[in-house]
Amino acid sequence: MRSESQYLTKYSKKLSIFFSFYLFFIQFSLESQTKTKVKFKSANPFAMSDIINKLDNLESQEVFGLLTIPHDSLNINKKYPLIIGVAGSLGWRKHHYDYMKMYQKNGFATFELNSFKSRNITSTVGSQIEITTAAMILDAYRAFEKLLEHPNIDKNKVSITGWSLGGAVALFSGWEPLRNAITNSLKFSSHLAFYPPCFFDPENTNFTEKPIHILIGELDNWTPAEPCVTFVKKINLKKNIGVTVFPNSHHSFDSEEPVSFNEKGYSFKNCLFKLSSDGDVLMNYLHLPMSSPIMQKIGFLFCVKRGVNLGGNAVYREESFKFAKSFMEKTLR
Repeated sequence: MRSESQYLTKYSKKLSIFFSFYLFFIQFSLESQTKTKVKFKSANPFAMSDIINKLDNLESQEVFGLLTIPHDSLNINKKYPLIIGVAGSLGWRKHHYDYMKMYQKNGFATFELNSFKSRNITSTVGSQIEITTAAMILDAYRAFEKLLEHPNIDKNKVSITGWSLGGAVALFSGWEPLRNAITNSLKFSSHLAFYPPCFFDPENTNFTEKPIHILIGELDNWTPAEPCVTFVKKINLKKNIGVTVFPNSHHSFDSEEPVSFNEKGYSFKNCLFKLSSDGDVLMNYLHLPMSSPIMQKIGFLFCVKRGVNLGGNAVYREESFKFAKSFMEKTLR
């Protein structure tokens, strides 16, 4: 007959195997729940003036994004600060995801806004009319509203970041005339814009008092750095906005791709557009509102040229990631 100790040893082994499988199952279940597809209603405004003047009359558009929650198995009710990410004209790229993974690793929830995929569009390079900054800003705020329903999101700690076209979304989502037209209650805790188009001269300089920062390359000929420096000086009345210009760096300096030439991309080196208080972007010379695809094409004829450079700078990619992490820690913790 087997001794009592033999039975206990055999039982312990079985129990150990059972708990191993159980813990694996729990871990797998938690990991499979980290990414959630979230749908919400937005619209398709072409110009910011469409939001300010006729938001209630715009046709509804379903949009989605991917929410990632960093699980804490010891506290399933924990609330996390949230970072909403917005891609550029080429859509979501590897270096965008690298930032989101970094944020997740450091305990932030992230939301990958999919304005393009929601509308079956892959790129707006060379046209900039399929999806506009205005539509993506509205998407971002509608996502903000929807995500506040999630029990693990801290509604008082939500930031927005974006690259290129998405950088414009991150920057101008802080423009108060536009925000006030969308919501009376929601306000992002901070705005981090990577190489956004700053070639706008706003008539109304009332921006959010929350922190805004721009990271851009000195050699950027897609969305040039100099207008960003001028832009920051003009609206920096509350000392809440800053700009960092990285030397010897092109558009997408934070990617790992070699510098290349995109012949379709619009170079805005010679552009500076007036932005009216009503949200109309005015042509350089005729000062007519570019509030439709046709008017925008006409307006671009006066200053836009084809052909831009883009690609990474290893030194300033690293600096950019360090800054982004620090910025989010300071503004969301």
